[in-house]
Amino acid sequence: MKVLLVDDHPLILSALQTVIQGLGDHVNVTGVGSARAARETLQADSDFDLVLLDLQLGDANGFDLLVEFRAAYPALPVVVVSASDRASDVIRSIDQGAMGFVPKRASNETLFEALHMVMSGGIYVPPMNIGAENGFTHADTASDLDVVSREAADSEFQKQPSLASLGLTPRQTDVLALLLQGNPNKLIARELGLSVETVKDHVAAVLRALGVSSRTQAVLAVSQMSQKHGGFSTRRSGTLR
Repeated sequence: MKVLLVDDHPLILSALQTVIQGLGDHVNVTGVGSARAARETLQADSDFDLVLLDLQLGDANGFDLLVEFRAAYPALPVVVVSASDRASDVIRSIDQGAMGFVPKRASNETLFEALHMVMSGGIYVPPMNIGAENGFTHADTASDLDVVSREAADSEFQKQPSLASLGLTPRQTDVLALLLQGNPNKLIARELGLSVETVKDHVAAVLRALGVSSRTQAVLAVSQMSQKHGGFSTRRSGTLR
């Protein structure tokens, strides 16, 4: 697996390279410290399996670079690894095409879980307490992660039914899988051989079943439910490439 790591802090870059290398013997990590270097690396060799992107770069806005990469390399998953602990940044990252968001304060185990989920076709977001001011409960030490998890689990956002209990039809499940990948209705319609109006009806039904009002909220809800109830992959046999 080839991983491109983009972070302009040399110590963090080195530490993350070491951690990610620990995923296995066949993991090849390329670390770069700027948006310019990241662009040049991908232009020279776009055959990467994953990009880990910091939002705070000295020569570019991380969100802008995320949008740029998703447009130029739509098949390349991008996971944001950020010092930010704002729910708004998580939502914006997912809305702009990131397949995951991992706070830098997270444990190595959490990072491994997130990367495995993304490489399996899922989307990872950290447990979020939507009622909190910034979306997360602040923790100063690694031992406080358990407190964060308990508080997030107690939030209403976490108290959702499993995907299996939503009562989605097989076609609605297909639509949800494509929706989670950020596909617009026209592309979903083409992939599934449906009319755009039929897709709109299915999307509306999926959002109602999830109890949300937007696609981004659906992504966040499904990610949280998947972590709690056993996973949901966006890779579906026979339809997606």
